[in-house]
Amino acid sequence: MRPTRARNCPGSLGLDTERGAAAPRLAQPLRGVFGALAPCWQAPLRPWLASAAFDELASFVDARRAAGHCIYPPQPLAALLATAPEQVRVVILGQDPYHGPGQAHGFAFSVPEGVRPPPSLRNICRELERDIDGGAAAAPPQRLLRWPGQGVLLLNTVLTVEQAQPGSHAGRGWELFTDRLIALLAGAPGPRAFLLWGAQAQSRRAAIDVAAAAGDTRPLVLCANHPSPLSARRPPIPFIGCGHFSQTNRYLQAAGIPPIDW
Repeated sequence: MRPTRARNCPGSLGLDTERGAAAPRLAQPLRGVFGALAPCWQAPLRPWLASAAFDELASFVDARRAAGHCIYPPQPLAALLATAPEQVRVVILGQDPYHGPGQAHGFAFSVPEGVRPPPSLRNICRELERDIDGGAAAAPPQRLLRWPGQGVLLLNTVLTVEQAQPGSHAGRGWELFTDRLIALLAGAPGPRAFLLWGAQAQSRRAAIDVAAAAGDTRPLVLCANHPSPLSARRPPIPFIGCGHFSQTNRYLQAAGIPPIDW
């Protein structure tokens, strides 16, 4: 989808109408965002950062930002800043960030504390309640905030979006970057789980298999429909009832790795 009309934001903030407060948005050139990455991520990504594909992506995002469009999240690489490559035990792959003010903060499916959970996140909480909590109590949406510290990489295939325009930055180069990330992690030593939610995420399955074939351990790859209300309970693989959280923990424990405290 190509971006349409501008949705201008004053200064570096967009208006969060739900909370009556200013919602952060991307406020620096994309090269500056990548410059904040730790050397452990910079080194394997250096060829891509020097490529024409990255130049095109950076030029596009910077031009949209300079034109006054609200671009979310304020830090697109927050998930990489929170977890080093060697610490990643689980990759949860989505599509693109939430497009409402104040929702996206660089971790796929998650929202900052205090923000009302979008429908997809509410369905993730329902599956947590069913799969992990045994239906005992409603899973609070802020549970996702504790996952990155345990080696769970919450990654979208596209890492920026414009306000109220889902998919607006798809096909602009982010997919090439996240494909490189996925291949890097799939081929790295040690057991690792990939949870692919939705068709866009599942389109990366072949790349994971190819990269993993050169590694020392075959990763666990689990697929389900996107947790959106449009697909969460529908065939072919309903998200509600998929059991990905418990399956991942069984896989990690069988490999001698502590389970995730979901």
